[in-house]
Amino acid sequence: MTALTLSTAAAPGLRADAIVIGVAKGANGPVVTAGAEAVDKAYDGRLAGVLETLGAAGAEGEVTKLPAPAGFKTPLVLAVGLGAEPGKDASYDAEALRRAAGVAARALAGSQKAAFALPLADAADLGAVAEGVVLGAYSFDTYKEQGKDAKAKNGKAPLAEAVLLGGKPRDAAHKAALARAAAVSEELNRARDLINTPPNDLDPQAFAALAQTAAKEHGVKVQVLDEKALAKGGYGGILGVGAGSAAAPRLVKLSYTSSKAKKHLAFVGKGITYDSGGISLKPAGHNETMKCDMSGAAAVFAAVVAVARLGLDVNVTGWLALAENMPSGSATRPGDVLRMFSGKTVEVLNTDAEGRLVLADALWAASQEKPDAIVDVATLTGAMMLALGSRTFGIMANDDAFRAAVHEAAEEVGEPAWPMPLPDHLRKGMDSPVADIANMGERMGGGLVAGLFLREFVGEGITWAHLDIAGPAFNEGGPFGYTPKGGTGTAVRTLVRLAELTAEGDLG
Repeated sequence: MTALTLSTAAAPGLRADAIVIGVAKGANGPVVTAGAEAVDKAYDGRLAGVLETLGAAGAEGEVTKLPAPAGFKTPLVLAVGLGAEPGKDASYDAEALRRAAGVAARALAGSQKAAFALPLADAADLGAVAEGVVLGAYSFDTYKEQGKDAKAKNGKAPLAEAVLLGGKPRDAAHKAALARAAAVSEELNRARDLINTPPNDLDPQAFAALAQTAAKEHGVKVQVLDEKALAKGGYGGILGVGAGSAAAPRLVKLSYTSSKAKKHLAFVGKGITYDSGGISLKPAGHNETMKCDMSGAAAVFAAVVAVARLGLDVNVTGWLALAENMPSGSATRPGDVLRMFSGKTVEVLNTDAEGRLVLADALWAASQEKPDAIVDVATLTGAMMLALGSRTFGIMANDDAFRAAVHEAAEEVGEPAWPMPLPDHLRKGMDSPVADIANMGERMGGGLVAGLFLREFVGEGITWAHLDIAGPAFNEGGPFGYTPKGGTGTAVRTLVRLAELTAEGDLG
C-alpha cells in the first residue's frame, strides 16, 4: 500500500520525485488551484499560461507534466485536472479531489515519493485526497512474472509514498482524517484483491480461510459453517447452489462488537466465487469475468474489518454466503425444489438465478439476531446494469426513509447509486404451483423481481436494504479516476459510512 504522511513543509525544499498540483477549468482558461501557490510563484505567476500552452484545460482526469522550476528539489510538476472551478467562496467537491488524486497516483507509478499540493479546505478534503491516492495507486500483479518482487504495474511499481502538503501532523482532525482514509482505502483494496483473484485460487473454502485470518488480526470474531453444518442447519439455498461443485459451500459470520454500541447492523454479501450459471449455463462471452460474482461478499468482509479498525461504537455482523455455481451430475436442476433455512420452499426455474438463493439463507440467518437494520450487497442481476449502466448501483428497501438514507450515504462517499422501487404487482410472477415461491418471475423489471424475492426472507419488522452492484463491481474498461480495471470494491465505503452514521446516532 502507498504510505501516507502529512507535512507543512514548503514545496520548494521538499525532496520528492514529483509534486502534484491542481488545475481547474476557469471562465477564461485553466486556473491553478489553491495549494500550488509556491509553485506558481516560482513560475513568476505564469503557471496557468504555461499549462495552457502545453494543452491543459483543467478538465477532470487530465494530466500535464512539466519540469519543476529552478530552486525546487523536486524535478517534476504534475498538474491534474479537477474540472470546473467552483463558484466564489465555494470549495472543490470531495469526489473531484478524490478522483484527481487517484489519477495522479496512477500516473506516478514507478515513483518512490510524491508530494500532493491539492486544495484542502478542511480535514474532510484531506481525507478525500488520501483515499484517492491509495485507491488510485492500486495494482493487482500477483500473477504477473514481472510483479513478483516489485508488484509492478506495467513494469513500474505503484507509488510508494505520498506526502500531503497542507496536512498538519499534530492536528487531531487531520490525523483522524488520515487514519480513517488509510483504514477504509486499504480494506477496499483488500476487497479488490479478492475480486481479482482467479477462481482456481479462491473457492469458498479459501475465501473463508482468508476471512478468518484477516478478521482475527483486527479483533473480529469469525464463525464458519461448512457443508456438514449447513446440512444440519437446513441451509437449502446455499447447499443447492453449491451442489454441482467439487468445492463445498461455506457460510461465514463475522462479528464486531463495541461496548458502547447502542445499535446493531447486519451486512450480507453474495459470495459466488465462480458463476457458470449451473445447469442453466451462461452463453459464450458471459463467463470470463464471473470470478467477480463474489464482489458483494468481498465488500461486506472489507467493510466489517474497516469498521473494526476504526473502532466505531456500533455492533456489526457480516454474513458471507459462499458457493461455487457449477454444472455436474450432482448440480441442482431447473424444476428442483429447495427447502430454505427459513422453512420456505423455492422452485428453481433457472439455476443462473443463484445469488438470491444463497442470500435468502444468509438474510434469514441475519434476521434471527434481530438487528436494527440489514443491508445486503450483491452482483445480482444483469437487468440492473441495463437500467443503470456500469457505474451506478441500485438501492431497494422495505422502508422508504432507510432507502433514502442509504442513497445519501452512497453519494456522500462518492459511490453513484440510485433508489429503485419494489412494485408489489411483480410478486405474483414468482408464484409457483409446487412451492412457496419460484426463483424467477417476470423478465421485465428483473432487478426489481430479485429484490422482491429477497424481501421474502427478511425477518418481520426488520429494516432492510438491498444493493444490486452488478454494474460497478467490476470495471471491464480502462481505469478512470481512482477506479482501476477489474475489481472495484464498490459498496465498501457506503457500508462503512452507514456504520459511522449509526454509531453517531444519525441513522434511524
